[in-house]
Amino acid sequence: MRGETGGVEVGVFGSLRKYMDLEGRPYRFYHQINKQGCQAASVASEIGLPVEEVEVVFKNGKVINMFDQIMPGDRISFFPFGTPGPYRLFLGIFRETRRRQQLENRD
Repeated sequence: MRGETGGVEVGVFGSLRKYMDLEGRPYRFYHQINKQGCQAASVASEIGLPVEEVEVVFKNGKVINMFDQIMPGDRISFFPFGTPGPYRLFLGIFRETRRRQQLENRD
């Protein structure tokens, strides 16, 4: 999947998988995006995930913010709220959640 042009490899985890089940989609799949890239939040919306239910996005193995840019060839994964406390700090979830709140409240 990773070598395909013009898209990203997507993984969906935890309770977010129910949205994939509703559409009969797998939990790991390839999704086309614009060659200039887009925000992770755009992909979540395009694949039917409510952005407000996604707490964490991993891009190529690192935590990013929902509003960060992703590019063709990236691997992204969406995780719901509910990650246990110590892991939130260790993985950078706490930091990105605060940054997301700042970005959402900027408007």
